[in-house]
Amino acid sequence: MMQKKMLLQLMLGLLLMQMSMAQTPYTRSADPKDTSVTVLKGMITKYILMNESAFKWFSGSHDSYTAPETVVRTLADHSDKMSFILFGGTWCDDTQFILPKFFRLQELSGIPDSAVTFFGVDREKKTLGGLSEALHITNVPTIIVFSNGKEIGRVVEYGTTGKWETELAAIVKQSAN
Repeated sequence: MMQKKMLLQLMLGLLLMQMSMAQTPYTRSADPKDTSVTVLKGMITKYILMNESAFKWFSGSHDSYTAPETVVRTLADHSDKMSFILFGGTWCDDTQFILPKFFRLQELSGIPDSAVTFFGVDREKKTLGGLSEALHITNVPTIIVFSNGKEIGRVVEYGTTGKWETELAAIVKQSAN
């Protein structure tokens, strides 16, 4: 377990170092399956998705989402103790549905932007720096919850119940006990 934590810290450090030397921390390309779709690969932010016309799907899903009050309250109660690493594909229907809602939930619960790191992946679920492989990302979106630098749980796609927000709140609440 300690080796996995050290590997994760090393990978994040190398990735951040690599990105600080680059002009931008991500690459942009056309999706090989649909050239009208833009694929972002690397460290990105919700603001890129909010502000670029290539990602029109973001604002509709984000703005129309009404989060369950119990989920908002649970995340708000623990917002200072958690951090999140997200993996998603700008080409992926599940990512386009869930991640704008996650970001709305983040805002409603007061989780600071600095507590959320978002990596875009290509269709092979790979990102810059090999981090997706190190964290065993097989499906997107994947939301990984950390407390004190330690992974405490993750929600993959819609979760096991189809209620990804409820599962996310349960992970956060469980870690607080």
